[in-house]
Amino acid sequence: MDNLVKKVKEGIWSGRTDHLENKESFRYHQIVELAQLDTLDTEGKACVIIGFESDEGVRRNKGQIGAAKAPNELRSELAKLPWHVSSEKYVVDIGTIDCTGNDLEKAQQQLGDVVNQVLTKKMTPIILGGGHETAYGHYLGVRNYIGKAAKLGIINIDAHFDLRPYDEQPSSGTMFRQILEQDENSSYFVLGIQRYGNTQALFDKADELGVIYICEEDMHGEQLVQVNKAIEEFFQNNDFIMLTLCTDVLNAAFAPGVSASSPFGLSPNTVRSIIRIVSSNEKTLSFDISEVNPLLDENNRTVKLGAYLVNEAITSFLN
Repeated sequence: MDNLVKKVKEGIWSGRTDHLENKESFRYHQIVELAQLDTLDTEGKACVIIGFESDEGVRRNKGQIGAAKAPNELRSELAKLPWHVSSEKYVVDIGTIDCTGNDLEKAQQQLGDVVNQVLTKKMTPIILGGGHETAYGHYLGVRNYIGKAAKLGIINIDAHFDLRPYDEQPSSGTMFRQILEQDENSSYFVLGIQRYGNTQALFDKADELGVIYICEEDMHGEQLVQVNKAIEEFFQNNDFIMLTLCTDVLNAAFAPGVSASSPFGLSPNTVRSIIRIVSSNEKTLSFDISEVNPLLDENNRTVKLGAYLVNEAITSFLN
């Protein structure tokens, strides 16, 4: 299995050191352990970081490539953050899956294999994409782990449905249609949909496939009470949950470095709140972040925000 992933570059997990022995002063770079998948110690509660270097799906979807650069950039920013989790819990980085050439389908299957192995070891996969095609490999691993009969709920924080046809080939815009048409025990809930970021045909397809969705304009202020109720109902109707974040859901003022930015997006605080609620639920198995594009970023703002949101997921899973 270890031949599927390449090791993390030396120096990625580095940063300021306030104290060498006092764990209350530690940052991520002092906590994260580098390990191989086959030798992971399953004692104790842990999150396992998996990189997925791919923007082949974005290229096929005629988007702006560059998200393949995100995993290591996210690691570098995450490394600097203070650690606020109890000492018996930890984070392991097992490396990165690289989508070589145009063989997206192979890379997604490899990601699925690794996610399944991590879940089998009773650990929590934290996947750093990559284009949002990351989510399909993520799904393959979760479904393999829970079996065909379990009800899987997919929560996607996203401006777009990603329900486009995949007759010619899959892309970063087709994953959830692939899942819903191939897996009768899956259900799909999207938070942050942009009314003018999706065609009417995609809204119609969402209705046809039974997709639950809440538009961005309905996710502000007091409306969030109803959003939280909808999330809770979705949990009740499913056996397991996987969480995926497409960072183009964020307002472009906060996240300019994404593959498809929007001036009408969610605030970081709203996205953080959703991540906390979903990741802290015992039914949630895993998390991925996608579409951070360092090549389009301004002063590393989006990468830094992405790392903060990954931290929210890790902290919620472990606390």
